[in-house]
Amino acid sequence: MRLEQLQAFLAVAETGSFQQAARQCDVTQSTISRQVQSLEAELGLPLLHRTAQAKLTVAGDRFLPHARKIWHEWRTASQELTDLLEGKQPELCIAAIHSVCAFHLPPVLQQFCQQYPEVQLRVTSLGSDRALKVLKDGLVDLAIVMNNRFLTASPEMVVDPLYDEPVKVLMSANHPLTEYSEVPWSELVRFPQVVFKDGYGMQRLVQEQFQRQGAVLNAVLELNTLDAFRGIVRQGELIALLPQGAIQDVHNDPMLAVRSTAAPTIIRQVVLVTTQDRLQIPPIQRFRQLVHELMIPARTVAKNTVVRSPRAVV
Repeated sequence: MRLEQLQAFLAVAETGSFQQAARQCDVTQSTISRQVQSLEAELGLPLLHRTAQAKLTVAGDRFLPHARKIWHEWRTASQELTDLLEGKQPELCIAAIHSVCAFHLPPVLQQFCQQYPEVQLRVTSLGSDRALKVLKDGLVDLAIVMNNRFLTASPEMVVDPLYDEPVKVLMSANHPLTEYSEVPWSELVRFPQVVFKDGYGMQRLVQEQFQRQGAVLNAVLELNTLDAFRGIVRQGELIALLPQGAIQDVHNDPMLAVRSTAAPTIIRQVVLVTTQDRLQIPPIQRFRQLVHELMIPARTVAKNTVVRSPRAVV
C-alpha cells in the first residue's frame, strides 16, 4: 500500500466523485481511478461503488477510518521532520564536563538563547565517558568533553578539537609543595591525592601518567565536582591534579595555590562531539558554530615536554 493510493481513496470518499478527487489531488481522473483500483487489488475487496456518485462499499466503510488515521499519522510525522529541518525543535540537549559548564559555556548559552528563544536548552554536567555514552544513546545532541578516541571512533561521530590545556597541581596555600614553581614528579608522587571518580577522563589521564613514572597513585578520595575538590584541598593535606580550565580562577582564593608540574606535562584535549545526522538540524549547526566562535579560549600550552594520553588525542 502506497500513500498516493490512500490519498486517492480518501479524496474520492470525501468528495463522492472521481473527477472532483482528481482536482483536489491535482492529478488526472485516470490516475485517481488507477490508484483506487490498485489499492482494492491489494486489499482484495472493492472499496467504492462506481455509480454517478461514488459511494463506499461495506469494505470501504470499514477501511475509511483506518485510512484517515494512517494518512493523519503520515502528515504529522512529515510535518515534524519538516519543522526539524527548519529549526523548529522544542529543545536542545547538551552534556559537558564540569569546567566547560562553569567557565566556557555561559556566553554560548546566552547567545544561543537570544537567537533561538523558542528552543529550550537543557545542559547537563557529566564526566567525559558518561557524556559520550548518553550522546550515543540519543539522550543529548552534543557533548563537550575530554577526547577519548576509543569512544568516538565511529563513522557517524563528528569530533571537533577545541583546545588543549595543561594539567596542574592544586594544593592549599601552606602546602609543602608550594616551594616549587614546577613540582617534580619525584615529589608529587609522595603526597595523597583527591581524584575524579571512575569513569571520568581526568582520573584515567592521571593514572596513566603515574604508571609512566613507575609510581602508584595514592588516591584517598574520589569526587566529582570542582567545588568539592577545592573544599577538600583547602584542608591542607591532599592535593589534586586538575586541568587548567577547572582552576583558572583559583588566584581569587587565598587559601589555595596552583603549581605546574615539571616535565613531562600532562595535556588534555577538549572536543565537541555530535553526529552527522544532527548537524543537518539548524539549531545544532548554530550551537556548534557559537562554540567555535565564543568558547575556544586563547591558551598557550607550557613549553616543556608534553605527554598526551593515547586516549586523549584525536
